[in-house]
Amino acid sequence: MDKLTKEQRHKNMQAIRSKDTKIEILLRKAPWHEGIRYRKNYKVCSCHPDIVITKYKIAVFCDGEFWHGKSLERYDVTTNVKYWHEKIRRNVERDLENTIELRDNGWIVLRFWETEIKKHLAGCVAEVQRCIEVRRSAVKRK
Repeated sequence: MDKLTKEQRHKNMQAIRSKDTKIEILLRKAPWHEGIRYRKNYKVCSCHPDIVITKYKIAVFCDGEFWHGKSLERYDVTTNVKYWHEKIRRNVERDLENTIELRDNGWIVLRFWETEIKKHLAGCVAEVQRCIEVRRSAVKRK
């Protein structure tokens, strides 16, 4: 049984952001200060990565653990369990479809978990920089 009323639950769900989340903003600020320019939520193929570096065809996603299915058993889903498991399963499936589509079209796809961004921000930024260097060196060889 849900501890919140239907109206309270509705208000909570409305407040959940799909873009410009805290982890996205955190990850976006660091590369920007390093001089890396990008677009946010820019449509590429049939998806909208959180960060898109069009010049080097790099797409970055900031995935929350609950919404993208990491360690689902950690979260105490007690109401409407079937609905939530199906919704999250579909999110994971869509993530994979988007990754495959982007890679098939020549994009480098980076996916960072929320805790990874919070605990190892410098490492995430370093990975983005490494991918930029890979693309730069590929262009120089041509």
